[in-house]
Amino acid sequence: MISKGKAFVITAVAVILAVVLTVVGTSFIGLRIDEKVIISTDQYDEFVELNNKYSKHEYLEKYIEDNFLYDVEGNLSDGSLKGMMETLDDPYSEYLSVEEMNSLLEQTSGEYSGIGVYVSISEDNKIIVISPIEDTPAEKAGLKTGDKIIKVNGTEFTGEEMTEAVKVMKGKPGTEVTITVERERPNGELREFDLTIERANIKIQTVKHGEIEDGIGYIRITTFDDPTDEDFKKALDELTQEKEIKGLVLDLRFNPGGLLDAVVEVADELLGKTVITYTQEKDGEREYYNSDKSMVDIPLVVLINQGSASASEILAGAIKDTERGILVGEQSFGKGIVQRIIPFEDGSGFKLTVSEYFTPDNINIHDIGIEPDVTIELNEKSMEEGLYGMEYYEDDNQLQRAVEILNRKIK
Repeated sequence: MISKGKAFVITAVAVILAVVLTVVGTSFIGLRIDEKVIISTDQYDEFVELNNKYSKHEYLEKYIEDNFLYDVEGNLSDGSLKGMMETLDDPYSEYLSVEEMNSLLEQTSGEYSGIGVYVSISEDNKIIVISPIEDTPAEKAGLKTGDKIIKVNGTEFTGEEMTEAVKVMKGKPGTEVTITVERERPNGELREFDLTIERANIKIQTVKHGEIEDGIGYIRITTFDDPTDEDFKKALDELTQEKEIKGLVLDLRFNPGGLLDAVVEVADELLGKTVITYTQEKDGEREYYNSDKSMVDIPLVVLINQGSASASEILAGAIKDTERGILVGEQSFGKGIVQRIIPFEDGSGFKLTVSEYFTPDNINIHDIGIEPDVTIELNEKSMEEGLYGMEYYEDDNQLQRAVEILNRKIK
């Protein structure tokens, strides 16, 4: 791994070499004599400026290596790059080592090893559970949306250290990890307790579907990953063409988001010709994502809650603004910004917040969330025991309300 200081020195050398190639092909004269290169004054001044700008990084790294009393834990180069990103004070922007970059790519591919939980950073700088993944060790151990993970294997982690905490929670299948959870009781009292969870291979089935009752279809999307859009289209075709459903419940509860391209493809199946969302960068430049006029034209109800975030909010917001369907449940999480992932040649990379997204009615829901058309809290039993979804229809009062609304619309 090249240090930050060395990386910039190499960049500067590359600049010089590029300049030499340029001047050879122009009216300027570039000469190489033994180990020396003759370049223009402007190019030399540019090199000196680069060297002055980044010489402190190189000096500090060398001084630490030679003089620091203790063994250095971790990579100094990675540390300097992480420090640069931390100055942005944005929990979603971070430098990613090779290991962390691979971990991120694993998650979007829909398969990895760990406990199975989506986390973010809370307002009080703690690691907050957006949602446990269904049928994973985290859900079976009792982790819930809104829980805060304050320790992993006895070591405290803040929200800023979320990436390191996730790294510890992941591991070989069959091994155990102990997390300390902070949970708020209904009366506002905080309770701390430990959960020991056995890691497993997490293979995420992002789309589940079926027929709740005659004529009413159900599709649940747990996250938007690489295979999600194709799996959704297959489920939708089966319900609309083979079973000939007359109404559809789309369940986005506890869906923490995922890939923008995947949610756009799903939205295109449900919306007519309209704007799905648009993103806007700091210079005001916008990029629009549109659906065509082809759509599945049946009554639609969408379930959302506090665990619905990011990409799932894009879909819910588009459906609400275009009045394509009715939103039922609770206010969503409120993440209305977009990150871009940039890889480096060595396999590391970084994730940077580059834009914010807006619903078709020009609304940015960041730190606000989306208000459902019909507000109904999930009953306490279903929330505590995880009894929600098509297989728990008799216990799921939000899903029951969605079906009632669809039946009225169909009639």
